[in-house]
Amino acid sequence: MTTVSTDPAARAPQARLIYGCMGLGGGWDRTPYTAEDVDRAQAAVETALECGISVFDLADIYRFGTSEAVFGEVLARTPGLRERITVQTKCGIRLAEGDRPGLYDLRGDSILRRVEESLARLRTEVIDTLLLHRPDPLTGPDEIAAALHELHRQGLVRRFGVSNMSAAQLAQLQSRLELPLVANQLEMSLARRDWVEAGVLLNTSAATSNGFPEGTLEACVDRGIQLQAWGALARGRYTGDADSPTAELLRRLARSKDTTPETVLLWWLARHPAGIVPVIGTSRPDRIRACRDAALRAPDLTHEEWYELWITARGTPLP
Repeated sequence: MTTVSTDPAARAPQARLIYGCMGLGGGWDRTPYTAEDVDRAQAAVETALECGISVFDLADIYRFGTSEAVFGEVLARTPGLRERITVQTKCGIRLAEGDRPGLYDLRGDSILRRVEESLARLRTEVIDTLLLHRPDPLTGPDEIAAALHELHRQGLVRRFGVSNMSAAQLAQLQSRLELPLVANQLEMSLARRDWVEAGVLLNTSAATSNGFPEGTLEACVDRGIQLQAWGALARGRYTGDADSPTAELLRRLARSKDTTPETVLLWWLARHPAGIVPVIGTSRPDRIRACRDAALRAPDLTHEEWYELWITARGTPLP
């Protein structure tokens, strides 16, 4: 059994909100980014910082690499910024190219190569946290762990985590690692509720269709693994000009708490005792500012208000 480090520095940084950079870097068409793309990225980063957000989430595939590249440009433009923030990126997905379909690749040499490419695009000497973006069923945990240990030995990555992995996959990989896995990023929102539904559907006919891997949230909590929620704003489904009972409830709660519907939506995640940290992916400064209170204030939802949001969004009573 591998001995796992208990050094607090090996844990994920404490944060109420993470800024997701998938929207930065131009289009999804492999065209080079422009100076305007860098300007927009800088405006988004500066707004996030103003709102108290200091953890920035990227991936090597976002905008075919240009999200990392424009973020690196912002770092180069802003002396001292790198020391003030946490940079998190991901590897493990290879997008479709020519006749080859998209696939997952966590082979050791692929991880090492893609981290080198991310470092070059980001213009930084070290990645604070590297997440494995998707499970690769064709690569064993020993090969993955060997690559992660090598990256840490070289001082290229400080911490490691995963994305979209189950409790069993986490446990298998962790058993080969000396460093603790610090994060698991999953799609979680008021619209994507299977993670919370799984905990109450036991012994009901709906349990078999839920699909969320049993025990994943509990395993993360017990191991001190930070749960990060991608898609936390539900792609705008309940905010802006949305017209639904859930959207109206969010607006009513926001008015009563002197905040925004976006904040209440994020508070619904953060109020869960698993300590979920939402990732917001908008590139619009006005929408980033709408999330400000979620970064600066503790979740202000009562037990009853949290359940009212859940039940309204699911559209049927709890079992």
